[in-house]
Order: sequence, then C-alpha cells, then structure tokens
Amino acid sequence: MNILIATDADWVVDDVTAALGAEGVTFTVCREGRVVADQVAQSAPDLALFDMQIGSMGGMAVTMSLRLDESAGTLPHVPVLMLLDRAADLHLARRSGAEGWLIKPLDSLRLKRAAKAVLAGDTYTEGVAKPAPDPDVAADADPVVDDVESAEEEPISAG
Repeated sequence: MNILIATDADWVVDDVTAALGAEGVTFTVCREGRVVADQVAQSAPDLALFDMQIGSMGGMAVTMSLRLDESAGTLPHVPVLMLLDRAADLHLARRSGAEGWLIKPLDSLRLKRAAKAVLAGDTYTEGVAKPAPDPDVAADADPVVDDVESAEEEPISAG
C-alpha cells in the first residue's frame, strides 16, 4: 500500500508515518501542492493525506483540483483524508470532496481509525454533530453516525 502525504511540516510527516507505518506500507511525501497531481499521475496512491498548507497551495485546493481532474478522466480516483487546523475548516473540507478529515492535533489512534475507514470506502468526519435520534427508527436499529469517538478501541494495522 502506498500513502501520499502532502504537507510542508516535518512533524506531520513524522506523525503520519509513525501511526500508519507497517510492513508493506510505503510513503511518498510532497512538499508542494502544485506537484501532487503529477505524483498521482505517475503512481496513484491508495490513500492521500493532505495538510491544510502544502507549500504555496492549500490542501482544499489540491483536493478540489484532483476531483476536477478525476471528473475529466485525466486522473484516477484517490481517497483523500484532510488534516484540518481547526473545526472552522469543516465546511471547506466537506465541499472539497475529501472522503474524510481529522482536526489537529493528531494522534495515532485517530489516524489509524480514519485511514482504515477511508481505505474501506467509508467516510471519517470529525467535528460534525451527531444526528438526533429519529423517533421513527426502531430503538434496536443501529443509526449511522459519521464520527464515533471511543476510548476503548483495538489497534489496527495500516496494511
């Protein structure tokens, strides 16, 4: 599995590689947002993690650019996990077409949980209010919730 990390911050690279590194996992790091599309064209990653700032281009713009290239048929679909600076960025992340996002500061449990969800074709969205229970849904039915926080989770491997 290949994971593309696009950021200009060394600590983000360190946190992501420490959390998601495992046997069979490789990382490609882009320090400039303008080269992400070229990198995807060369070798499409299984997952892309975009920081809010990637050199002179932001992660939102990079995600939207990839989605436009994908819709034009010039690039394959790449699942994107955004790394947000603050909860106020949620609206932009949602509009960019990212499959998921985390709000910094990062920790390995959340990174693993988010990567696993996005790689499985699901979404992972932090900071979105949980929907109120629907009175028409049976009490024993499992409601769909975007962001489930639990202190007791088993560790998972990125591979």
